[in-house]
Amino acid sequence: MATGDHGATEAVMLEESVKAEAKQQGHANDDHSPPSQSLVHEKTNNVEADEKAPSITPDGEEPSDDDKRHLRKVGESLPVSAFLIAFVELCERFTYYGMGGLFQNYIQRPFDGSQGRGALGMGHQGATGLNLFFQLWAYVSPIIGAIIADQYLGKYVTIVVFCVVYIVGLFILLLTSLPVSLAHGAGLGGFITAAIVIGLGTGGIKSNIAPLIADQYKRRKMEVKTLPTGERIIIDPSVTIQRIYMIFYLCINCGSLALLATPYMERDVGYWSAYLLCLLVFFCGLAVLLLGKKYYIVRPPEGSVITNAFRAIWIMIKRRSLDAPKPSYQARLGNSQVMKWDDKFIDELKRALIACKVFCFYPVYWVVYSQFSNNFVSQAGDMRGHGIPNDLMQNFDPIAIIVFVPILDRLVYPLMRKMHIRFPPINRITLGFWVGSLAMAYAAIVQHLIYSSGPCYKDPLCPASEDSSGTAQGNHIHIAVQTPAYMLIGISEIFASVTGLEYAYTKAPPSMKSFVQSMYLLTNAFGSAIGMALVSVSVDPKILWMFVGLSCASFIAGCLFWLCFHHLNDAEDELNALS
Repeated sequence: MATGDHGATEAVMLEESVKAEAKQQGHANDDHSPPSQSLVHEKTNNVEADEKAPSITPDGEEPSDDDKRHLRKVGESLPVSAFLIAFVELCERFTYYGMGGLFQNYIQRPFDGSQGRGALGMGHQGATGLNLFFQLWAYVSPIIGAIIADQYLGKYVTIVVFCVVYIVGLFILLLTSLPVSLAHGAGLGGFITAAIVIGLGTGGIKSNIAPLIADQYKRRKMEVKTLPTGERIIIDPSVTIQRIYMIFYLCINCGSLALLATPYMERDVGYWSAYLLCLLVFFCGLAVLLLGKKYYIVRPPEGSVITNAFRAIWIMIKRRSLDAPKPSYQARLGNSQVMKWDDKFIDELKRALIACKVFCFYPVYWVVYSQFSNNFVSQAGDMRGHGIPNDLMQNFDPIAIIVFVPILDRLVYPLMRKMHIRFPPINRITLGFWVGSLAMAYAAIVQHLIYSSGPCYKDPLCPASEDSSGTAQGNHIHIAVQTPAYMLIGISEIFASVTGLEYAYTKAPPSMKSFVQSMYLLTNAFGSAIGMALVSVSVDPKILWMFVGLSCASFIAGCLFWLCFHHLNDAEDELNALS
């Protein structure tokens, strides 16, 4: 029966029942008296309302589309194992930034036998070039770690193995940074060897520890739940994953605060003392990683996932079709060749490629991000420090993150979800690009102020700025003026970098978590390569225009990123349907 006929029949039946009620109540004297029209309308409207009322999804079931539009999405508490892994990452980042933050001075300034003045004496350009080489290698090597983890050892064992590699590199750096080693010319060779070994170690850890921490959370599908207050909510795994990576990034930046200590150790004792502290803290992280093994959810390796993925991608390119590697597709073409994968594997690979495609604009952002650990340090050295080491200013980057992450995670994002204001990953990443653009614009303003100040103007650290001991003091502008540039970089990381980690995990199929994470990290290597190409303009007075150019590039990249990928916002829940 048609819906309209059904509704009309019910209306006639209602009218007849009303007539009967009216007779019984004495409201009509004969069968021809008009029925109570208000009662007919009331009951008819009630039937229509019942027909239109949405069905209530039982607790524990997946939400309907109507639920997703009207119910608040919330996350869950994190497992203890996630916090243990976050602590391991804190220790690794303490080591990485605690030593890496000193590299610019270590390479740039000459060794003169005194404490903390320098080591290799390769100048501003040489320091920036070697520093960027280290960063490039540290973000290429995650591919090696991903292949070993996904195909052979699994994430946990791979992390342990690369921790040992990391420790070997730290020992090389420590021993060759001793004053006696520097005096005998072992500094440069030791640094390059240590940079290669440490870069390999950190890469193997980075590609696996980010997906490992999210693996500790088991839920993979949305679920409706009624709170004790009576409010119906949706438990959304993507909200919890977002929180995991916010906390993960918070721990990364707590580790970054190593730069509160190591610049003073560099200045007052020597570089070797700072590198020794980093080594000891790294041992603490390794101890927690080993002792906490029984608490971790450890997934076994998936076999030849990475190599099969590259073979399938090659077939996609040759055939110009994403479905070309599917056995079913090949069968329709009459190809009897036996593939090493099934149709589901290709569907998962296509999903992984969506995530990788989103990362194509990230190298521009990483060029901007890398400025805080090299050119910003040199810029601070061109100003009056007033007792503050120039590489100490880097701490304002993690401080900004430590302040704003809890505000966003506990106040801003929950309020936006409660008000049903969408702020999906593509929009967050776009905002990260734009805030990075502001950081570069401010850095350009600071550089202009330096060039406008005496005694050296556009030639900072000239002999006119030297004190009685012969140490150049920089132009007459306070080093604190640089603070907002670091803080803007930090805020941009919350939107661009944290969301990138989240996107790499949530959009990757289970068998390719480390692989997609390594592809995301590889974009940082491309950023370092671009930065190396810009070394020739990282000198006075050209560097001002480099900052201006990076500001424009980051803003334009953000605009193009949104134009290319904003349509993925509408498919966010579908893409997050983790298997």
